[in-house]
Amino acid sequence: MAGGFRAHLRDPGDPRIAGIADMDAYAWAQRVLGIPRAAELFASWRKRYAEDRFFGITTDGKRVPGLFQLAPEGAPAAAMADAADRLLQLAAPEERLALCHPLDAREWRGWMNPEVYLHRHGLRLDEVRPALRDGVLAVLCASLSPKGYDKARGLMRINHFLGELVNAPRVMNEYSYNFNLFGTPSATAPWGWNFHGHHLCLNCLVVDGQMVMTPVFMGAEPNRIDAGPHAGLAVLEDVESRGLALMRALPDAQQRRARLYERKRDPAMPPGRVAVGDELHLCGAFQDNRVVPYEGIAGKDLGVPARRMLLDLIAGYLDYLPDGPFQARMQAVERHLGETHLCWIGGTEDDSPFYYRIQGPVLIVEFDHHAGVFLGNPEPEKFHIHTLVRTPNGNDYGMELIRLHCERERAKQLPA
Repeated sequence: MAGGFRAHLRDPGDPRIAGIADMDAYAWAQRVLGIPRAAELFASWRKRYAEDRFFGITTDGKRVPGLFQLAPEGAPAAAMADAADRLLQLAAPEERLALCHPLDAREWRGWMNPEVYLHRHGLRLDEVRPALRDGVLAVLCASLSPKGYDKARGLMRINHFLGELVNAPRVMNEYSYNFNLFGTPSATAPWGWNFHGHHLCLNCLVVDGQMVMTPVFMGAEPNRIDAGPHAGLAVLEDVESRGLALMRALPDAQQRRARLYERKRDPAMPPGRVAVGDELHLCGAFQDNRVVPYEGIAGKDLGVPARRMLLDLIAGYLDYLPDGPFQARMQAVERHLGETHLCWIGGTEDDSPFYYRIQGPVLIVEFDHHAGVFLGNPEPEKFHIHTLVRTPNGNDYGMELIRLHCERERAKQLPA
């Protein structure tokens, strides 16, 4: 159960966290990079970041054409631009220099979920004055739905709670996140922002009333606060329970088609399927170009009630979007629901940890229960959750919309 995390609190002398109370984010990163296993992981991430050109997640190494079009959908572009402009007015010249990047800057793809302060781009909220920090939060508030903003702030508060649990307030706190702007804020032209740190990474592109907000990573360890001013705050339980209800609702034959492995860490898995850092996630940080074949059962093979449950589950992932973009994304998902696959790893008992992935031409979501990182549970438990939302076939970060916009603008310059 979610409240069981206290049975796995580490002793302050545990080698995993020993000395963290005396470290800030910089010293902690240096220490973690001295661990060979971690150093190898982060070196591979840095290599991809430095060398790979964006292509997008696909099922076979080829992008499906014609999936995305320019079409206004009521994104709050003007309000977002106003909030970003106010932030820029608050920033000193050196802060604007750190904050602002070209639209096509590689820094957009430098987000990562671990607490290790590896990519130091933009402004770090726990290092700036409160007015500037609040200006950043105002951009998030203008961009997200009310529910999405509350969810993001909840994840930040749980990160602070984890910092208190392990006595690491300078490594993990409510504001240990970085923020970047890309392009020039505008009600019509393309621009965007990203916000990233431990267990919360958001990437947002807006152009002419249209929005793409992926990749999105949301996670928590633990996923519930049981003490202090925010006691009772819980996150990600909706997509956990809806996913479990959907799997349980499938007939036995369809459950067998959806389930790839009986156990969360199954001996039948090939080497590397349980990955360092990512556990069973396939589409995490620095996986922008990964080939992920469809697995499991296709939406076209589900009954009408299960298809409705699948759409309801997907809506629980996309509810961070404002109403217009949310409706547009859900309509796109529904158009491709027959091609959308559900796969499952693990059990379906109340206390079973599990992984599932929903993958179609225009959306990928992943849900994964993890083993402890700062908590000591050696096996995945339900109080440590990671989730991901991706737009495959080249439209993460709104890249395909940017390409289409630039193509349209070039066409306007051609002689009639």
